[in-house]
Amino acid sequence: MNLFPEIVAAEKRIKTNILKTPLYPSNYLSQLSNGQVFLKLENEQYTGSFKARGALNKILSATPEEVAIGFITASTGNHAQGFARALSIAGATGTIFLPENASPAKVEALKSYPVALEFFGHNSLETELHAKAIAEKRGLIWVSPYNDPLIVAGQGTMGLEINAQSPKSIDYVLGCIGGGGMMAGVSTAIKNISPQTTVVGCLPEKSPEMYLSVKAGKVVFIDFEETLSDGSAGGLEDGSITFPICQKYVDEYTLVSEKEIADSIRLIAQKHHKIIEGAAAVAVASFLKDIEKYKEKTVVIIICGANISMKKLKEIL
Repeated sequence: MNLFPEIVAAEKRIKTNILKTPLYPSNYLSQLSNGQVFLKLENEQYTGSFKARGALNKILSATPEEVAIGFITASTGNHAQGFARALSIAGATGTIFLPENASPAKVEALKSYPVALEFFGHNSLETELHAKAIAEKRGLIWVSPYNDPLIVAGQGTMGLEINAQSPKSIDYVLGCIGGGGMMAGVSTAIKNISPQTTVVGCLPEKSPEMYLSVKAGKVVFIDFEETLSDGSAGGLEDGSITFPICQKYVDEYTLVSEKEIADSIRLIAQKHHKIIEGAAAVAVASFLKDIEKYKEKTVVIIICGANISMKKLKEIL
């Protein structure tokens, strides 16, 4: 499946309601690697996360009949905020299911939107499966956080921006992978424009489902463990379109520990005075873990979000 044409169409569809986030040069990380390191600052995106892109593309692609029916989704928080904002832009109605242990900061942010919130389960996969069943029961339109071509295409618009913003040829692009929506889209865009660029999928050791699935050649399920990278935790569903895309376009995978994630949150706060969430820190930690590989290279690290609770941030700092 090549979604590149859909990504190009998505860019035109959402560009007036999305921020073209900066590709920010990191002097500190560049000095460490004796190369050029850029941070794609999706933590500065509307709703504080890249997820605003995919949800907006999905909702704006809906027919008037679908808008009249209403939408339903499930999310640990970032997709939920993007979904809620997209509903308000489109004048549509919807319901969001969240895990019962969802980040309080993300739940609080959702309360500022006119959207119904319901809670079920203790990880994103449990919540998704329940919400999909409710969608069928209530006759609502299901909006997957990642397993949808329109969602993936929306996230892929970031790849178009990265390529256009980079002052020179990119050697590596690093980004966190959970269900794979972001990196399926970004890798599709990057590889269609710059096939020589190496795409690196970054995962927490406690939630490495996409890595294990690619390694096994089929979708793998593991027991849920809590991780600082809560935005990527929970795995992917069987038959997800993101799996074959990541198989095709993501070249390498790196796993990082909880300590490495926390250290990277602190580092970005200290060196760049920016708040980032655990999933974003996974990509930074992956770069630092394999720093020798990136010596004298041009590297883009996707800072995918900023939505971390104050309690968790204070503990880490």
